Amino acid sequence: MRFVSGVLLAVLSGCCALQAQPSPSTPSDQAQAVGGSNAFAADLYGHLRSQPGNLFFSPQSISAAFAMAYAGARGQTASQMAQVFHFTLAGERLHPAMGALLAAMNAAHREYELHAADALWAEQDVQFLDSYLNLTKTNYGAGFHPVDFKHSPDAVRNTINQWAEQQTSGKITNLMGPGTVTQATRLVLTNAIYFKGTWQNPFKVDLTDDEDFHLTDRQTVKTPMMNRNGGYRYYDGGSFQELEMPYKGGELAMVVLLPKKIDGLAALEKSFTAAAMSKWIEKLAPVNKVVLTLPRFKVTEQFELSGTLSAMGMEQAFTGAADFSGMTGRPEFSISAAIHKAYIDVNEQGTEAAAATAIAIVGMAMQRPNNEPPPIVFDADHPFLFLIRDQETGAILFLGRVTDPTK
Repeated sequence: MRFVSGVLLAVLSGCCALQAQPSPSTPSDQAQAVGGSNAFAADLYGHLRSQPGNLFFSPQSISAAFAMAYAGARGQTASQMAQVFHFTLAGERLHPAMGALLAAMNAAHREYELHAADALWAEQDVQFLDSYLNLTKTNYGAGFHPVDFKHSPDAVRNTINQWAEQQTSGKITNLMGPGTVTQATRLVLTNAIYFKGTWQNPFKVDLTDDEDFHLTDRQTVKTPMMNRNGGYRYYDGGSFQELEMPYKGGELAMVVLLPKKIDGLAALEKSFTAAAMSKWIEKLAPVNKVVLTLPRFKVTEQFELSGTLSAMGMEQAFTGAADFSGMTGRPEFSISAAIHKAYIDVNEQGTEAAAATAIAIVGMAMQRPNNEPPPIVFDADHPFLFLIRDQETGAILFLGRVTDPTK
């Protein structure tokens, strides 16, 4: 399986210094930062779920990029951003906590790839405060790139797109379209996150069959459905089933939330909150026998989030009243665009390099004595919700739904 996500926001001109050496982060601060990011994930999903079709994004990527913008926000602009993104820690604690989580993502991982990168692309004629640049460099590892927006906006846009493509192994291309960078652009903040991992228990390719996926009660499509029998952590939520599928190494896992009714996704989405998700995760328990069916799917999504984030409560950041004076000492910037693009590919082995990957032993259904309970059937042959989380921190790295695996 491969997941890639990129996010950026462009800050334009025209619309209180920070600590250069942050204090060390504590585990409790990191847990609070994760809780805020997960709450934002659920909130954003709630606003995006009304659009039709598949849905996929990285709340971790979006939160990290906007945390860098928040570091330069002041007054009501900062207050609104803190409310929307659930930044409950003071800046001198928030940014080190975010930095510690970023460092953990970028640490060496033996069994999978996971890394994130941040960068600032700044108009070469603008003087930014050392305190702001030190904060973003120290906590987010953000490289500072002086560029010439005034005379070569398209060239800079292409450079940023190349950076995003490089950071995501070629999976996020053309992140910024024509017109998103202009001669008035003064700063672009970028974040990219990339994950590639194999299932702890891969599916056997020769057990994948074209089967019906029920789009609705009356409409089906044929799609490759992967099949595996084995042990998983599982929870029966009454109106839905929950299954955890760990990746090799056990540090990351996909959680699939499957309504029991074909048309039950809307009701499940309505009940989806960060608090509810946390409770559902806690109720997962080992089950020895699960008959699992899951579609192969690929999803590429791109959003312009300015309108959504404004509707969520941070409208001032996108207006002439915005105050990002923590960046330059003057309230001269406002956000003109907030672009997010994400990609996911799910297959039997867990990676696109399926033919070159050794497949672990797959536990097949065994002959059972009559007194043994029947296996749990988890048949994801209709729309479902899924997320990718860090098992240690609980952070939701990716979140989405599949309504049509053929799209």
